[in-house]
Amino acid sequence: MKKLSIVSLFVVATFVLALPIGSVFAATAGFGNLYYNGNVVRTVVPPAAFPNAGIDNFYKVTNGAAGQLGIASVAPGADGYHGGHWKVFIVTFNADTTPVLLTSQATVLAAQSAGTVTVTRNASADFLCPVQP
Repeated sequence: MKKLSIVSLFVVATFVLALPIGSVFAATAGFGNLYYNGNVVRTVVPPAAFPNAGIDNFYKVTNGAAGQLGIASVAPGADGYHGGHWKVFIVTFNADTTPVLLTSQATVLAAQSAGTVTVTRNASADFLCPVQP
């Protein structure tokens, strides 16, 4: 009987101790995903606003195809990556164009050259958010 009580107490204590840890993880903001050169990369921390301080190009598509994510121009390991100091550009598909998935800076610039999207700088939306390839 005493052995059963000790085992039961251990099981309950383990469960109770695990609850706060689970609560902390449940309350933590989730990591986001974005495209870099056709691949999906993850953000490392929640973004922090840094208006007018962006260095590396980041493209936010406002009316893109299903599954569209933000697009990073660089990522860790690439020349010129500055730790996620993003210079925000808004990409909008023109009214007479069917949106397609854009997954790299090259596809954004090609769509801009083809006249299918408009790219507008939005310095007030610049932010800091490191990514992980």
